[in-house]
Amino acid sequence: MSDHLTTINPATGETLNTYPVMSDADMNAAIAKCHEAYLEWRMRSLEERAKVIKAIGVELRKHVDDYAELMTKEVGKLYKDGKQEVELCAQICDYTAEYGPKELADEEREIQTGRKGIVSYSPIGIVYGIQPWNFPLYQAIRYSISNLMAGNGILLKHAESCTGSGLKLRDIYEAAGLPKHLFTVLLISHDQSDAVIEHELVRGVTLTGSDGAGRIVAEKAGKALKKTVLELGSNDAYLVLEDADVELAVKTCVQGRLFNNGETCVNAKRFIVTDKVYDAFTENFIKAMSDIKLGDPFDEDTQLGPIAREDLRDTLADQVKKSVEKGATISCGGEVPDREGYYYPSTVLTDVKPGQPAYDDELFGPVASVIRAKDDEDAMRIANDSRYGLGGGIFSKNEDRAIELAQKQFDTGMVMINGYGIATPNMPFGGVKDSGYGREHGGYGMKEFVNTKAVFVY
Repeated sequence: MSDHLTTINPATGETLNTYPVMSDADMNAAIAKCHEAYLEWRMRSLEERAKVIKAIGVELRKHVDDYAELMTKEVGKLYKDGKQEVELCAQICDYTAEYGPKELADEEREIQTGRKGIVSYSPIGIVYGIQPWNFPLYQAIRYSISNLMAGNGILLKHAESCTGSGLKLRDIYEAAGLPKHLFTVLLISHDQSDAVIEHELVRGVTLTGSDGAGRIVAEKAGKALKKTVLELGSNDAYLVLEDADVELAVKTCVQGRLFNNGETCVNAKRFIVTDKVYDAFTENFIKAMSDIKLGDPFDEDTQLGPIAREDLRDTLADQVKKSVEKGATISCGGEVPDREGYYYPSTVLTDVKPGQPAYDDELFGPVASVIRAKDDEDAMRIANDSRYGLGGGIFSKNEDRAIELAQKQFDTGMVMINGYGIATPNMPFGGVKDSGYGREHGGYGMKEFVNTKAVFVY
């Protein structure tokens, strides 16, 4: 085990910073301090908590430029996308501050055996979050803001590659008035993380990551009888139905595949196109993907930046290679460019079939899998032929029919119709099957880690 965490600029390969890993004693002391801060925070009114969360949103907006710069340096995110990420996180704070007190307010109910029943949503203690690198700010905000609103304490183990982003968020929280230690960043190893899950003061665990990591964390938490919320990977299918607006579908699918350099759990990844529009869609989609400009993520005209780490770039290249060996065709891209940094070009694979990584697995990068379907019914069958179920999309001029398909047939947690997006503060976020369980956003995340307590008054 290394005694340091290292951050590396994926556009250049240069080391940015190193951070010493905590000793076990320091880690346990940090958890104890977080618990002490929680004991005070839980007694604050919902309105008082909301006031601090609103102030966090204000503080975040003061750091739009420097936070975006840090994320671009640490993970290769386009600078302009980083600025949008900060604004989304500020909006999450605004939404939570406005609606949190209403969502978590006591409820009175009539009971047959007494005068009244009261349902209260009490905080449970420390919630431990294990978060990935692809959205260094948003991933940490998504679970922490809702749980701070609920009255819980927060521990964060961020991905090594964005350690600086996690520490910067801690500083912003405290500058906005959050009590010191209530949001604690743990600079620890994977083995130490297992000990955090088992720690008696930790009451809940949430992970955003791969389905493999989800199984490990869920098993360890389950043995310790800790509740988990898991937001895992996916190979989201976007259906281009027989009556789709092909021009809109092409434009949106390029955006949906390449957003955040293609490194998003809810990127559009599998493009299931019906026979009737297959040739028109595929020809234009390949051309649009071929025209994407790869470059410095700080340049305004760059459309695609580097993959966040060298090993992730190599894994993606290997998935493409294995898919081709099993019958897929590279229609554009597919070659690691000869340049500094961990770049991979926008790539389209056609002739994608079951048994290929491009069909079965999640390709975390700018590689699109195009799959031909006989008709609309076949397209929906192929979409659901996946172990994943996070998001997906439908392109159709018949909006009512698309809504019905989304509600009754699409086996995912989220469905986009004639568009693409990643998250909205007032709508639930989460998946089914190997994409995990539990929900964040939309008020739902505030109640994942609370004690829904029944009080009977006689």
